[in-house]
Amino acid sequence: MAVAGFGDLRAGPQLALDAGSGLSAVTEHLYEREITMNVDTALLQRESGGNPIRVGMVGAGATGRAIALQLGTPVPGIRLVAIANRTPEHGERAFREAGFQEWRRVTSARAAETAINHGIPVLTDDPSVLTTCPAIDILLEVTGTIEAAAGVVLQAFDHGKHVVLVNAELDSLVGPILKARADRAGVVVTHTDGDEPGVAMTLLRYLRLLGLRPVAAGNIKGMVDHYRTPETQRGFAEKYDQDVRKVTSFADSTKLSMETTVLANATGFHVGRRGMHGPSCSYVRELAKLLPAEQMLETGLVDYSVGAMPMTGAWVIVHEESPLKRAQLTYYKLGDGPFFVFYTPFHLPHVQIPSTIGRAVIHQDPTVAPLAGPVCEVLTIAKRDLKAGERLDGVGGFCAYGLIDNRAAARAVGALPIGLSEDCVLRRDVAKDEVISFDDVESPRGRLAEKLWREQNERWPFETAFARRQAPFGSERKDWTQLSPI
Repeated sequence: MAVAGFGDLRAGPQLALDAGSGLSAVTEHLYEREITMNVDTALLQRESGGNPIRVGMVGAGATGRAIALQLGTPVPGIRLVAIANRTPEHGERAFREAGFQEWRRVTSARAAETAINHGIPVLTDDPSVLTTCPAIDILLEVTGTIEAAAGVVLQAFDHGKHVVLVNAELDSLVGPILKARADRAGVVVTHTDGDEPGVAMTLLRYLRLLGLRPVAAGNIKGMVDHYRTPETQRGFAEKYDQDVRKVTSFADSTKLSMETTVLANATGFHVGRRGMHGPSCSYVRELAKLLPAEQMLETGLVDYSVGAMPMTGAWVIVHEESPLKRAQLTYYKLGDGPFFVFYTPFHLPHVQIPSTIGRAVIHQDPTVAPLAGPVCEVLTIAKRDLKAGERLDGVGGFCAYGLIDNRAAARAVGALPIGLSEDCVLRRDVAKDEVISFDDVESPRGRLAEKLWREQNERWPFETAFARRQAPFGSERKDWTQLSPI
């Protein structure tokens, strides 16, 4: 179906594109050259050539709807062609709010392919329709679930699809093993730009490109209160049309810990202590003097600031030894050194995700992906005094909050990752603020996420991984530029 202003391209919300088999030899030759182009140039070429990247999205909650709204603009060279959501009415809302005038409900990959190839986006309640559909190039996992999302991501790999994780819950738990599985399948898995790990990593990579040495990175937070619950956050969630458990995880430090774990695994940076330092300050550049210098230099740090202007975004700290170079940075008003803070004063997942989509498909370049095995984990901490026999309610609930810690410390106490805590039943009483361990709970049997987590630990055994100690991203080892192609 044509959309006014786009002519034969059928671009805009109503587009789904021609299957690749119909491309001319000339067009194929043009896209073979994409690897030498900047992403924006390659996307514009795809737009003009009528071959946009075809995006399928699993999840149509608040974040999914925002992404649909942005991609439905449309973004040059990218089209949202499919949504899967267990409640189809939410998917319909996402299409409608994004300006789509027509979509088709489908129950099979073949029906989805036919509709997409005729310019009609599709909606289904079955994610496997998207993971197995040949007319989809890349999948966005936006559910915030763990068990269900793990199955979707693995099936996408099996069918040759790149995956963007807008899902710190899954990424922080099993990101390293998912990266290994993606590598084996010849596809890209990446966290998204716009979420804080992506904002920080994009800035860190840019600074490293300039020859600077990053030694710390993290989030800018307005507040953290470990004891927030869905009851205390209900009014905020209703005001902003958000899921109440998700906004609870934002407030109680769980999401912060997950995001910084994703960043730690991508950089090799550690935490200075369980839960991070989290200094309060009025301006983010004050972090240069508030975080422990010896820890930044020894292992690198992931951390966060509280109450610092600009109140949102992400930051990276670099260390400069040269007095002459320090003098230049001081002249340009970056502080006295030797630590200098750079920051991005926004994080907009729905707006910035096209960059991640383009980089993954065009350059096979993940925005944020683990260097190797896990560096940090997110522990389950009792939010209140808990009694034997209680069933844990997982991320953003009433029972527990998550705190980041180094893998060594987490495994030393047999900590239960908060991503595996839901539906575990306590074997003993646990005091408020106590770490909950695997020994403390009876876990549900047969969970894919736990299987992946244990596979991850077998691939990177604790003793082996930490005997060698992963070099942090941007360390001063002589071979630091060879640590990762990222």
